[in-house]
Amino acid sequence: MKLYRTSKGPVLQSDQRYYRLTSDWDALINRGDLIEYLNSQIATDNQTELGGALAPIGAQEVWAAGVTYYRSRTARMEESQQAGGGNFYDRVYNAERPELFFKSSAHRVAGPGEVVRIRKDSKWNVPEPELTLAINSKGEIIGYTIGNDMSSRDIEGENPLYLPQAKVYDRSCALGPCILIDSELLVGSTEIRMRLERSEEEVFQGSTTLAQLKRSPRELVEYLFRDNSFPAGCFLLTGTGIVPPDDFTLQSGDRIEISIDGIGTLANVVD
Repeated sequence: MKLYRTSKGPVLQSDQRYYRLTSDWDALINRGDLIEYLNSQIATDNQTELGGALAPIGAQEVWAAGVTYYRSRTARMEESQQAGGGNFYDRVYNAERPELFFKSSAHRVAGPGEVVRIRKDSKWNVPEPELTLAINSKGEIIGYTIGNDMSSRDIEGENPLYLPQAKVYDRSCALGPCILIDSELLVGSTEIRMRLERSEEEVFQGSTTLAQLKRSPRELVEYLFRDNSFPAGCFLLTGTGIVPPDDFTLQSGDRIEISIDGIGTLANVVD
């Protein structure tokens, strides 16, 4: 089952049919009987058309995990070497405690088809395609969506303490197109793909699988919820294993397409 947020309220997809739900979004994703409730809605006659999907977020915060793929560890070491952080990210990759950081409030998040932004004071910007966990207020993974963790690599590389400025700004995060409702962990063979277009021509494509993710989703959630509460639930981006080459930076007008098996494709244009 897939859950969409639209201007007319939540919409459930089962097979090729869509069902209009009357529940408030935040209350819906925090239901203790969510899967049972959604199954009951499939038996109704409330069929509808999807229409336009919005970012699947209400009052939730968005957090992110860093250096969870070996490829990300290598890229971070390279970008921060001149700042004295050459082995800093290697230590994070191998540490027991994961790197977790606040990424976005809901009003900064872009949805499917909406624009994402690059910072005006940055010269090296990349998208980071990430499996994103949808988590309820009890710390339970209820499903999965696609996240784009827009990042200014030159700012973070200048000094790791600048990470909030490199990561957190308006439209620096995109989520969508839906939440794949599933309490079970996705299999390691699940593929993440990213394709970048400039002037309708492909300029980069890459892929990875969840088998390359060093830390399990449940481990990341357990650390996130230590001494922290999320009354409306939250989203957690799990890190990236796809990094464009060092000579690539996003430009205004570029199109970003991120696809994850079983969830769909999240597409955004750079402003």
